[in-house]
Amino acid sequence: MGKYKLLAIDIDGTLIRSDQTISPRTRTALIHAQEQGVQVVITTGRPTFGAAPFADELRLADFNSHVISFNGSEICNWATKKIIHSVLLDKDIKPYVYDCAKRNGFQVVAYIGENVVAEDPNDEYVQFSSTRNKMPIRTVQNFLTDTDNEQPKLLVVGDPEPLHKLELEMAEHLKGKAEVYRSEPFFLEVVPHGIDKATSLSVLCNKLGIPREEIIAFGDGFNDVAMIEYAGVGVAMGNAQQVVKDRADIVTLSNEEDGIAEVVNKYLA
Repeated sequence: MGKYKLLAIDIDGTLIRSDQTISPRTRTALIHAQEQGVQVVITTGRPTFGAAPFADELRLADFNSHVISFNGSEICNWATKKIIHSVLLDKDIKPYVYDCAKRNGFQVVAYIGENVVAEDPNDEYVQFSSTRNKMPIRTVQNFLTDTDNEQPKLLVVGDPEPLHKLELEMAEHLKGKAEVYRSEPFFLEVVPHGIDKATSLSVLCNKLGIPREEIIAFGDGFNDVAMIEYAGVGVAMGNAQQVVKDRADIVTLSNEEDGIAEVVNKYLA
């Protein structure tokens, strides 16, 4: 792999195809890279448990690798399953987020253990989150009182247009206290202030003794930009949003066309 020692890879729209699978060519390329001594680190907005099937498929535990989840709020050593770094929302954030959601008829979601936790299990966006992450829904009567206030991430889910209006309101109110952004048109994410994939990737690389110049990062969405800019080589998928392509060093093929394998095989050769 030459001078590159770590591959940081987003899941949705990057590692996996639209059918939620890793292509055989991409899987082979990433396992081969690990056999050459290169760390493969999954970096995702998904909860840790939601990343598990892909981490296992890529055999991250066999190579003592890591998963960065909740958009950077948590780092898990996949071999030991120990959380080696965690940042939680301030305890006063959840009551505010819950109030905003209730006023607008939205659901608040938290990922706790192996469950998607929400008040309405029939909400289409709650069900989407459950299906995508392969995590069962646990229903609570009152999200505010029935869940711990300190979470690595909260999610407000609802129809895109009204959710965008709430995003602007919440981002202004929580400025300097939490990061507020949409990972999907219908998903509004709230994570601790100053947390993103690049920040946690730097924490991990400091522990591993890997300089940023020896990182290749792959992504497709707005929440991947910081990581792509941080890495020695930032790679945007062919299906990436234009802002991601503009900030990347390389634009590869799409997630449907083995874009990761194209870059990995080139640099490996």
